[in-house]
Amino acid sequence: MRVALLQYPIAWADKTANLRLTQERIAALEGKADIAVLPEMFATGFCTDHPELAETMNGEIMTTLQRIADQYEIAIVSSFICLPTPIANCLSPIAKLVNRGFMVVPHGDVQIQDKRHLYAHGGEDKFFESATDRTVFEYKGVKILLLVCYDLRFPVWARNKTGYDYDVILVVANWPDIRIQYWDALIAARATENQCYIAAVNCVGDDGMGLHYNGHSVAYNTRLQDMAQFADDEAGTRVVEFDIDALHHFREVLPLWKDADEFSV
Repeated sequence: MRVALLQYPIAWADKTANLRLTQERIAALEGKADIAVLPEMFATGFCTDHPELAETMNGEIMTTLQRIADQYEIAIVSSFICLPTPIANCLSPIAKLVNRGFMVVPHGDVQIQDKRHLYAHGGEDKFFESATDRTVFEYKGVKILLLVCYDLRFPVWARNKTGYDYDVILVVANWPDIRIQYWDALIAARATENQCYIAAVNCVGDDGMGLHYNGHSVAYNTRLQDMAQFADDEAGTRVVEFDIDALHHFREVLPLWKDADEFSV
C-alpha cells in the first residue's frame, strides 16, 4: 500500500483555491500512490466560525474530489465541514455540523468517519457534533483507521483490540506549532501500542485565527522507524510504502495485543 503525505498550507476559507491546488498536487503524483492524505479541513482551513462553508456530501468539495479520485485512480483522505443530509436545505441556529473525515475511493463509495473528540478549549464542541461510532475503512485489502486531529490524543478510541482490527492509522490534522511536541509523541505512541503503520499529515503556514502550523507530518513502520519526515514549515509530498504482509508477520511473532486489558468504548 503506497501512501502519499501531502503537507501544504491551506488557503483560509478559499475552497476554490484549495480544490485547484489539491488537484495539481495529486496529478503530480503520476500514479505513484494508492492513497493521498491531506491535512484536516483541507478545503477551508479550521474555520469553526464559518457555518456558511458547510456542504453536504453532494456539494462541491466531495464531487470535485470524486472526480479527481476517478481521474487519477487514487483514494483521497481528509475531512471537511459537513452539513448532515437531514437538514441539507436549512442551517438553523441550533443545528450542529460535523467535522467529517472521509476516504473518497476511485469509482466507488465514499467511506466516512466523523471526528469523535471535539476540542472544547477552542470551542469546537459548540460548532460540531461528535461521532458516536468508529468505522474501519477498507481499500485494496488494507484495513484503515482514520483519526481526525484531536482524536490522536485518545488511545481508547484508537485501540486495536483484537490485534487485527486494522492495519494502518491515517491522521489528518490542523495541529498548531505551540503544541507540536504532543503531536510528535502521540503519533509514535499510537503506532507502538497498536502495532500498526501510521501516516499523520499536518498543514503548514498561518490560518485566519492567528495560529501558525509547522507541519511535522510523519510515517512510521511497525518498528517505529520513520519512513517519511518533513522539516519545520516544509511544504511538499512524501510517498511511503506499507508492507501489510510484513506487518501481519510482526504481529504473529510478537502478539502483544493478546496481553492487553479488556475494555469497551
